[in-house]
Amino acid sequence: MLHTPSTASAEAPARRMLTLGINASFHDSAAALMLDGVVVAAAEEERFTRIKHGKRPVPFTAWELPYNAIDFCLKEAGATLGDLAHVAYSFDPHHFIGERAPDQRFTLPLRPSDFERGHWENPWDPLFAAYVLNAPRQLTDGVPHHLKKRFTGVKHDKAPYRWHFVPHHLCHQASAFLASPFASCAVMTLDGRGEHASTCYGRYRDDRYEALGEVRVPHSLGLLYEQITAHLGFLHSSDEYKVMALAALGTPRYAGLLREHVQVFDDGRYEIRPLDLAQAFGPRRVSGSKMTQEQLDLAASLQEVLEDTVLQLARWLRETSGEDHLTMAGGVALNCVMNARLRDAGIFKRVWVQPAAGDAGTALGAALWVDARERRAEAAPLPGTPSLGTAATASLASQAPALAAAADAGAEVEGPLTGEKGSFSLAPRRWFMEHAYLGPAFDDDEVEALLRWAQLDYRKSENVAQDTARLLADNKVIGWFQGRMEFGPRALGARSLLASPVDPAMQARLNELKDREDFRPVAPAINREDMAEWFEPAEANDGESPFMLFVYSVKPGKTDRIPSALHTDRTARVQTVDSATNPVFHDLLAAVGRETGVPVLVNTSFNVRGEPIVGTPKAAIEAFFSTPLDALVIGSFILEKPVRRGT
Repeated sequence: MLHTPSTASAEAPARRMLTLGINASFHDSAAALMLDGVVVAAAEEERFTRIKHGKRPVPFTAWELPYNAIDFCLKEAGATLGDLAHVAYSFDPHHFIGERAPDQRFTLPLRPSDFERGHWENPWDPLFAAYVLNAPRQLTDGVPHHLKKRFTGVKHDKAPYRWHFVPHHLCHQASAFLASPFASCAVMTLDGRGEHASTCYGRYRDDRYEALGEVRVPHSLGLLYEQITAHLGFLHSSDEYKVMALAALGTPRYAGLLREHVQVFDDGRYEIRPLDLAQAFGPRRVSGSKMTQEQLDLAASLQEVLEDTVLQLARWLRETSGEDHLTMAGGVALNCVMNARLRDAGIFKRVWVQPAAGDAGTALGAALWVDARERRAEAAPLPGTPSLGTAATASLASQAPALAAAADAGAEVEGPLTGEKGSFSLAPRRWFMEHAYLGPAFDDDEVEALLRWAQLDYRKSENVAQDTARLLADNKVIGWFQGRMEFGPRALGARSLLASPVDPAMQARLNELKDREDFRPVAPAINREDMAEWFEPAEANDGESPFMLFVYSVKPGKTDRIPSALHTDRTARVQTVDSATNPVFHDLLAAVGRETGVPVLVNTSFNVRGEPIVGTPKAAIEAFFSTPLDALVIGSFILEKPVRRGT
């Protein structure tokens, strides 16, 4: 059942085909680059600009492209913008606009919020659509001055590459099934919204993708979770994971009320009826104020209704698709408690979640989809194989024939569109996502040059794993900066804060260090071969949890040994580490096991509240000296703070 790169293709490609994927329409701006079917690089813009999520998902920011992430991807491939064959953008403005601009014109009042929305869902939608539609121009004309080196010599109307607008949820779907280790699978994506869809289903089999259906906004489990996140005083489209953590502290006494507003049908569809949250649950919580038991219970109720609903959808998809393996993406798929319940329900034999499941992952999905379609188009077509985007192109032509010209003469639309079903032929895969280490790396020469320039005291270690293990055994909190940066929101042992889970006070200490809420749990990392001794069900998903996207129970007799790695319900969001994908982190965990008898580390992201995970040695050093971290291990170098004597 497993798909391996060595069997994906018998022959090397005849020419170099670089495909750039871009996500920029909402938030979590990102870029990904593929070379002839293999992912070369992927990164989120926030790691370069130091702005959390890159930007907020509002219409005024839709023009902002992830130039820094694009520049990194091009640098990693030794390429420039002019070397690209394809650019894939993870939103289709033509489909979003539909028939609402037949003469290429929008009406945008000076104060849109003061006017009725008309035939738009939001009065600002025309501005948003215009920004996205002009992304091909913005890519070449809006490059920041300091990044122009790799973008020069390309004009939007004479670009050497073909531009593809790919539907948002198709990008989520492709990021799951084309990155998974499965040769065939069912696909379910759930997030807030795309052009029109909020939930999509598909099947991948025999190098073909079949769209099986979708749910359209305003019906959206993602938007429901966002709305209650905001009602609980947190930032929507950002803090939903906090509500998931809070759910363990409450009881689901409002689940019945919420279920009255969520109706699931027997064809994979669902409807969410309007709910006045203030009337049902009291006034909106003021950010930073104390949580009431009622608010904790609302979080628990929301989590239970989400899980129950997704289980119903999964059962329908299992029967409809005929597949016994499931892949998932979309922001809702980052809910590790929901994922674990789905895993344990036995509906599917294995469940795989793409680690950059939020909108950042649509950059990867756009690149994967276009690459697979274009490599397939270069091969001899199979009898009865539909051409690329045939139905989508026809739909575009009937809806707004002038829009393609308005965007760019070379812009293309990919199918299937929302609501469209059909089978699409794809090239055999040459890659799958064994790990998420796709971002920048810095060698020892670069790191040491910075340390010397900054006049910092450091020492070079001949055995980083053993020396760091001794610090951790001494209850030190370590900033860990090694190898290529992770793609996605989880720190997976490349840009991590590490500590021993043995001290019961360590969770509170880490939350204080990161200036975050007291209820926030931290996650354990453990080598894959040690998993069965500490957590259960260890055999689930073939004993793998490399992306920290499922919760597990701690085995009896082990909870007292790792108290700081557990949530209040005695579960843990486990990361398994493999020597083949992160040998340095694997060696460290083994060394910690030898030093302490506990081969487990607390692993949380290397950042503080409100900031992205550190992306460069400079950012890591700044975080080290502006927080009470005890040591920084960066490449082969160790920095320690002197022991303070008195106050």
